[in-house]
Amino acid sequence: MLQTAIRLADEEGIEKLSMRRLGVGLGVEAMSLYNHVSNKEDLLNGMIDALYSEIELPSHDDDWKTALRKRSVSVRDVLLRHPWANGLMDSGTSPGPGTLRHHDRVLGTFRNGGFSLAMTAHAFSALDSYVYGYAKQEKALPFDTEEQAAVMASAMLAQLPASEYPYLYELMGKHVLRPGYNYADEFSFGLDLVLDALERERDLEGAD
Repeated sequence: MLQTAIRLADEEGIEKLSMRRLGVGLGVEAMSLYNHVSNKEDLLNGMIDALYSEIELPSHDDDWKTALRKRSVSVRDVLLRHPWANGLMDSGTSPGPGTLRHHDRVLGTFRNGGFSLAMTAHAFSALDSYVYGYAKQEKALPFDTEEQAAVMASAMLAQLPASEYPYLYELMGKHVLRPGYNYADEFSFGLDLVLDALERERDLEGAD
């Protein structure tokens, strides 16, 4: 049931998902679904918990930075597959075992990596703000491929007076249109900046 609900949300959008629509997708009467979930909120909580189970948990075999880098990449991948979930992942009032296991492991990775309790809270918030924010921005872009980005940049350049918008013109002409440009590569650059900054803050706190 949850996988069917997730598929429908992926294909049609979360706003169109209803108990009636899910019943049709499953080939059952909508009322029979209430034997499994109490209401749509309960259904959403179950869907979100299933998505958390798709995220790669930080491994205790890796150092904290490597482990959280892999986990952050995995979170982004999940959000790209299920963009409707961005904004809902931490909004539930009854988190399931997948959600709780994920959060506990991330917290434990920071703590075992030498972060104080307060710095762990700061670091978790900062890291996820970047990951979720980037995924949302990436999904909103009007292009998906390198070729589409080049077409868009070329069209913009043709309409941009270089003398009026010199820096935008420079970015489009000399960066976006360069061979091999891929906006997705920006994620790794920003992620490493965040992780390196968190490491510096941890070390500074330890030095006090």
